[in-house]
Amino acid sequence: MAKFKALRYQRWAILWTAITLVLCNINLSGGDSAGFFFTGFDKLAHLGFFYVLTILLFYGKIKYQHNYSFRSLTIFKIILISAVIGGGIELLQWKVFTYRSAEWWDFACDMIGCLMGVFSYVLLHLSNYNEKKV
Repeated sequence: MAKFKALRYQRWAILWTAITLVLCNINLSGGDSAGFFFTGFDKLAHLGFFYVLTILLFYGKIKYQHNYSFRSLTIFKIILISAVIGGGIELLQWKVFTYRSAEWWDFACDMIGCLMGVFSYVLLHLSNYNEKKV
């Protein structure tokens, strides 16, 4: 039951994941989704989606713990969750939504966005820790 209680704090991350799944798998008329607004927009969108997802996952974890503690296991779990979601999106694009193309570069951008979110969390944690220390 404690696991379901923890999910309550992840509602924003779950909602964002659903939005990301829909937006990454919609059929963009015109066939060339890579240049929707400009060339490379698709990669930038993947990066942004996963940056926000990572931040929301950390936010939910902080709210669940009621503190801002730094834990390597939490970081590993969030990277793993992001990798599974990113890989799942690419598998869906490859096998189910065949009008979209599955690309390794999309997955790489997912992971870069995730690592940017982890970097932001670590940086904010260290600045918060240093402020309390003074």
